[in-house]
Amino acid sequence: MRRRHLPRKSGSNEPQGGRSTRLFALAGGEAPGHAEGADTEHIFGFTMGSDIGRVGEIELEMENVAAFGKRDGRYATLATLNQIKYTLSDRFRIAPGFALGAQRIDGVAGFDDRHHVSFNGATLEFRAKLIDRATAPFGLTLHAQPGWNRIDDGSGLRVEQYGAEFAALFDKELVEDRWFAAFNVWYGTGVTRTHATGVTAHDSEFALHAALSYQLKPGLLIGVGTRYLRSYDGGGLDRLVGEAVYVGPTFSYSLTSTLGLSGTWQIQVAGRAAGDARWLDLDNHERQQAMLRINAHF
Repeated sequence: MRRRHLPRKSGSNEPQGGRSTRLFALAGGEAPGHAEGADTEHIFGFTMGSDIGRVGEIELEMENVAAFGKRDGRYATLATLNQIKYTLSDRFRIAPGFALGAQRIDGVAGFDDRHHVSFNGATLEFRAKLIDRATAPFGLTLHAQPGWNRIDDGSGLRVEQYGAEFAALFDKELVEDRWFAAFNVWYGTGVTRTHATGVTAHDSEFALHAALSYQLKPGLLIGVGTRYLRSYDGGGLDRLVGEAVYVGPTFSYSLTSTLGLSGTWQIQVAGRAAGDARWLDLDNHERQQAMLRINAHF
């Protein structure tokens, strides 16, 4: 599951949902199959644009999401999602993938100390474009991604986790070939059984993303993105356990006509865990989250 969306509880004694590891398409410029200009899918960091590629296009993607910082100790994790994306039609794309993970955790309350690298699980992504921004005032693509995890990428615990994430991805070209905006609505849900305890838990997350990007020159875009995340016990947004707001810069750069980089680094600027009066939610989220994405088109 991708780190961006599917929730996870903190603490080694709690069952944990899969971390959204979406851990990066041609990020901008005249991408193949996008005669209308910049390919908006990955120019907004964690926020996603509505483009899905040209019919018959194959894309290899490696998306790396790192998370840093809890309330105490040393905490750093890396979650990597590797995907093969294939655009079946101008309205539909499919993308199988597998996830890897790593943790370096020392002296963090509620977590076992762990230095761990593992194969985490597998996903299958579907995208359906409902509205094409080239012929309408804005673009809209629906996203669905079921998946399975064997390792929780936030704690390194062995788990059996099944879940899915769903999203509506909106974008708009504000100024031709210059300014682009995107807005996403995300929902993730999962069920997790922790091997060590045998305990099963359901959790879910609701998220709103927004971002703005400016094209400095063909193939190079910079911008800013923000996310509002709400984590819940229960698969249907049942009991709020915490919320967090992240803000940070974004970039995307086309190294060649078929190879691109994109990413973001975001800091938690507001939030609170349920029942905790302290500033920031560091039980369910981290102080900082970063993404680096590498894409190759064929």
